[in-house]
Amino acid sequence: MKDSLEVLPGIELSVIHFHSERFTMHHELFSDVLEVNYCHRGRIGWDMRDGSSVFLGAGDLEIHTMDCCADSTITLPLGGYEGITVLFDMEVLEDHVPELLKDAGLNGRALLKKLCPGQTPLSLPASPEISGIFSCLFEVPQKLLPSYYRIKMLELLLYLEQLKPSHVNRLTSYQSELTVLIREIHDFITADLSKRFTIEELSKKYLINTTTLKKIFKAVYEKPIAAYMKEYRIRQAMLLLSQTDDSMADIAGQVGYVNQGKFTQAFKEQTQMLPTEYRKRCRLRKMEKE
Repeated sequence: MKDSLEVLPGIELSVIHFHSERFTMHHELFSDVLEVNYCHRGRIGWDMRDGSSVFLGAGDLEIHTMDCCADSTITLPLGGYEGITVLFDMEVLEDHVPELLKDAGLNGRALLKKLCPGQTPLSLPASPEISGIFSCLFEVPQKLLPSYYRIKMLELLLYLEQLKPSHVNRLTSYQSELTVLIREIHDFITADLSKRFTIEELSKKYLINTTTLKKIFKAVYEKPIAAYMKEYRIRQAMLLLSQTDDSMADIAGQVGYVNQGKFTQAFKEQTQMLPTEYRKRCRLRKMEKE
C-alpha cells in the first residue's frame, strides 16, 4: 500500500506499507529525481542497475537518483516493510525553491552530484539526526500530518545540503549476484524445517566461502543464520499451533526439533510462554471472535 502526497512543488512524499517477500520495480529513467527512502519498520533491499545491492533496517536511510532503480528487484527479507519515500524533482525545485530555504543556497543539480556521484546510491545507518526528521511522522495526529510533512521535508533538504558523504559512515553494499545467492540459500534452508544444515554444508553446496556466507546473510536478513533460523522455526510453530490440531510432538518434528522437550524449551525462550499455553490463547481468541 502506498499513500502519496505532493508536499511542496517538486516534493512528493509517500508512506509505504509492503507485505511480500520480493517483487520487481519498473519505471522511466529519471536522472534529475532524487529518491530518499527511510525504513521505519521491517527490512528492505534493492538490486540496483549497477549490480549492487543494499539493505535497510529500522532507522536507516537510502538515497539514489531514480535512474539507479528503474529496473530493480526489491526484497523484503522479513516479509514486511513500513517506511517513507520522498521524491525530489530537482528541475522543479530549481524554479520553486521553498521560501524558507532561499537563503540556504540550495542548488538541486549540485546536491545530486554531491550525494550520488556517478549514480552511486548513498546508504546511511540509523542516527539521531535521521530519526529526528522521520520518526515523529508515524506518531502525530492525522490532521496535523500535512503541516508536519512540509516542515520535515524542508528539514530533510537542509540535512542533505549540509551532509558530507565522505565524512559519514555508510551501510555496506554487495554484489547483487551474491545477495541473490543468499536468498536462494534462505529459500533452501526454510523449505523443509525438519532438516538442519551446517554452515559448512551450505558453503560446499553453494560454492561460497563460509565467512562471506555468514556476513552477507546477516546483511540481508539482519541476524546470523543460527539466530534467524531459530526465530523462523518458532514463528512457523506458532502458525501450526494456531491453525492446526497437530500434536506437540508432530509440530516439534515439523519445525526441526528432535523431541518435544527441546521444542518446548526453545518456544518458551522466544515467546515467554509454553506452546500449550499459546495454542490455548489462540483458541480462546478464535472463540471470542465467533
